[in-house]
Amino acid sequence: MQRYIIEREIPGAGSLAEEDLKNISKVSDGVLDAMHQEGGAIEWIESYAAGDKIYCIYAASDEALIREHAKRGGFPANSVVPIGGVLNPEKGR
Repeated sequence: MQRYIIEREIPGAGSLAEEDLKNISKVSDGVLDAMHQEGGAIEWIESYAAGDKIYCIYAASDEALIREHAKRGGFPANSVVPIGGVLNPEKGR
């Protein structure tokens, strides 16, 4: 599956309370469960809340599944970009 970076513009995302972030996660998980039952190949890897955005890493068979997940969950997917390469300290050593 292709990995994607999703940028979600949510005012104040970086200052959301832990409970708010948990609620967003529950909605996302519920949508993912439904999509899996329908045969959708999509996986949430992790997300980061910073500033006025949430940046998410997902793996999916195609971009349409990422956008469908956002639509069903009621949250934005302002930008969906396939990941072309990965950088980290171990790769540079």
